[in-house]
Amino acid sequence: MTDVTGEPVDALHTLFHSDQGGHEQVVLCQDRASGLKAVIAIHSTALGPALGGTRFYPYASEQAAVADALNLARGMSYKNALAGLGHGGGKAVIIGDPEAFEGDRRTELLLAYGRAVASLGGRYVTACDVGTYVADMDVVARECRWTTGRSPENGGAGDSSVLTAFGVFQGMRASAQRLWGDPTLRGRKVGVAGVGKVGHHLVEHLLADGAEVMITDVREESVRRITERHPGIAVAADTEALIRTEGLDIYAPCALGGALNDDTVPVLTASVVCGAANNQLAHPGVEKDLADRSILYAPDYVVNAGGVIQVADELHGFDFDRCRAKAAKIFDTTLAIFARAKSDGIPPAAAADRIAEQRMADAARR
Repeated sequence: MTDVTGEPVDALHTLFHSDQGGHEQVVLCQDRASGLKAVIAIHSTALGPALGGTRFYPYASEQAAVADALNLARGMSYKNALAGLGHGGGKAVIIGDPEAFEGDRRTELLLAYGRAVASLGGRYVTACDVGTYVADMDVVARECRWTTGRSPENGGAGDSSVLTAFGVFQGMRASAQRLWGDPTLRGRKVGVAGVGKVGHHLVEHLLADGAEVMITDVREESVRRITERHPGIAVAADTEALIRTEGLDIYAPCALGGALNDDTVPVLTASVVCGAANNQLAHPGVEKDLADRSILYAPDYVVNAGGVIQVADELHGFDFDRCRAKAAKIFDTTLAIFARAKSDGIPPAAAADRIAEQRMADAARR
């Protein structure tokens, strides 16, 4: 594997042989003029062109960026399969501090990134993720027609976080149905860690359904946006304080991945974990740890699929009502996974994987 200069890329060579999930293609993109360094990972195209967002993040190393891209791309394959989409899984990460790229500098970097995606000829379709926004996708689309998550003014569907939050809410309703026999959050105490693009929409759904909500976020402005609209809402000092809160029914991790790990699971007070963050399980053993503590886990890539449902629809002429109806089916999909987990005697995450893997395997044989 090489970058655009023709020199071997040690990070890709090392991780290509690691336990990351058998990806079809991994590309390191570099444009010295704009400062672009990006990784595009395509996990599977068995169901169709790989679809997944672009994360813009100041990774500590190139290896960390590649590892994140690989994990996220694999997750997108499973997410798209269970969402019933005709897409495989892919993901891209841009290495750098998004706040350091403003104005013309950001535009030039995004245009270079658009050219990199376009060079793959449609094998990968990009969209927004952490650190990128609708306006960014409008810029990327100037160089690449395989771009979704654009603004309505530019033929797109706009902010996909709206339906992502709606889908997570449906996953919570299914969790409530499975555990308490009623698909409502009324009277339930829900802790939301991360109230940014997705989390603040989720809070609105929860409050409208009668839930008691507690929030936390590392960004003060994100918390303030919620508390100014809902002055009485409870705020935890940090995520550790949130997950230790007595009487918490549901924990919703809505920030970065790895929220469920060897440190957090033993102190969780919630009976359900259902949130928008990707890759919530820090390692495969965590799902058993949750099951051993009788904590019901709604698999992240199942419940947070509303956004990818939206951006996929954009490729065929966006219709919000049609997308919302598809996202509402996350309720039924989540219940089906819980039922499969019970019948097979396995945790829900393993049940979800089995269903997704079967769909991808069936498509590969056709």
